[in-house]
Amino acid sequence: MNLSTTSLSLAANATIDLQLHTTYSDGDWTDEELLDYLIAERFSLAAITDHDRVDIARGLQKLAADKQFPLLVAVEMSAMWKGKLTDLLCYGFDPDDNHLDALAQDVTHRQHENTRQIFNYLLSKGYALDLQDLEQMLAKPAAQQLPELLALATKMIQDKKAIGQTLLNGGFAYMTHDPATIVEAAHQSGAVCILAHPGRSDGFVCYDHTLLDELRREAPIDGIEAHYPLHTPEQTAMYREYARRHHLLISAGSDSHNFNRPPIKYRAELCRDLLQQFGIQIE
Repeated sequence: MNLSTTSLSLAANATIDLQLHTTYSDGDWTDEELLDYLIAERFSLAAITDHDRVDIARGLQKLAADKQFPLLVAVEMSAMWKGKLTDLLCYGFDPDDNHLDALAQDVTHRQHENTRQIFNYLLSKGYALDLQDLEQMLAKPAAQQLPELLALATKMIQDKKAIGQTLLNGGFAYMTHDPATIVEAAHQSGAVCILAHPGRSDGFVCYDHTLLDELRREAPIDGIEAHYPLHTPEQTAMYREYARRHHLLISAGSDSHNFNRPPIKYRAELCRDLLQQFGIQIE
């Protein structure tokens, strides 16, 4: 298919944001609202990276083409490493022919099964539940189902300290793949695989040089999202230097999920080498 980024050339100071989320996963933006915002704010390029939603790439490209806005084909894949979350951003795969969609569909299937399991567990413990609640949860994207279960349990369980343990007893889990599996599928799909927000520590692996070395031995990532709003200036500098020394690509993303945490205007030149992988020229 014709991509919205074909023959794209950007000025070095053109504004970009390469990690954004919509209602297709856990964001509050609709795809159209987000694109309209980016256009109104004069962004030159963006990437919608909804969690484990490879299936929406073709539709997003059509919408971007209709609005004449360059949108990079992308997805954020959910991984677990050393018992903590580690997200991977995959850019530039073919929306119609790739190896990532099977992984994403597997995550969705297992997350749906987990939602059913926990719902049935709560029923078995005597909680008064409506099957309509289950159907409404299953109709939502996989990334929204754990928060929905948590909200449901919070309304029903009086002892607030027992909510987490009750859900865990029922098998409450976030479905993922290991990083090596995702990187292999990305590379088989002609995609570039970037480690997302490596400096986050809220349930995610917070990477230093040693952990980056170890991850790369297991999963040969192509780059690092060095520019991220929760990174300290010291972390950003460290990740940029690590990328330079190891010839890795650099990405920049806001992780915007809604208007209260809007997209960030990063300069295109920060991601020059990454964008050139997709034939996007930086003047």
